[in-house]
Amino acid sequence: MSMECSETQKSICERESDRIQKFFIRPFFLSLTIGIPFCTYKLFFGVTAVRIGSTASAPLAAFGWLVIAWAGTDLLMNLGRIVLDLLHKPAKFEYCTIAQAGRIAGMPAFFLALDTLLSFLIICFMLWSGWITSLTLVETYLWYAATTANLISLSLVSLYNEFRKV
Repeated sequence: MSMECSETQKSICERESDRIQKFFIRPFFLSLTIGIPFCTYKLFFGVTAVRIGSTASAPLAAFGWLVIAWAGTDLLMNLGRIVLDLLHKPAKFEYCTIAQAGRIAGMPAFFLALDTLLSFLIICFMLWSGWITSLTLVETYLWYAATTANLISLSLVSLYNEFRKV
C-alpha cells in the first residue's frame, strides 16, 4: 500500500487548506481577534486616563475622553465589518479610524500598521505605568479576554501557516 496521497486526496486537502486560510483573512475573524481586542485596550486606556485625570488633571481627563471616543468609533467600525462580512457584503470603510484616514491618503495598510503600533504602545504603557492595576475586576477580565483572543489567534494563524509549509 502506497504512503503517497492520490491526486484526489491532495485536491481535497488543498481545498480544505484554502478554506481555513480564507477564514483567517475574513473580516469576521480579523475584527473578532484583532480589531475588537485593540478597541478594548484603547477603551480601558481612555477610561483609566479619565479616572486618574478626574482627580489629578483636567487635560488628562479630556485626553481620556478623546481616547474613549476613538475606541468607540473603532469598535463600531469593527462591528460593522463583522456584520457586513456575515452578510457577504463588502465594507466601504476600514477596520479603524486611523486606517480610514490611510484609505483617504491611499495607504490604508500603512495606517493600519500605525494603529497596531499605537495599540501595542497603549498595552505597554498600561503595564509599565501600573495603570493596569486601576482596572475594575470586570475590566480586568475583559482585558484578559482581549489578550487571550488576540494572542491565541496569532498563534493559531502562525501554526497553521507553518503547517502548510510542511
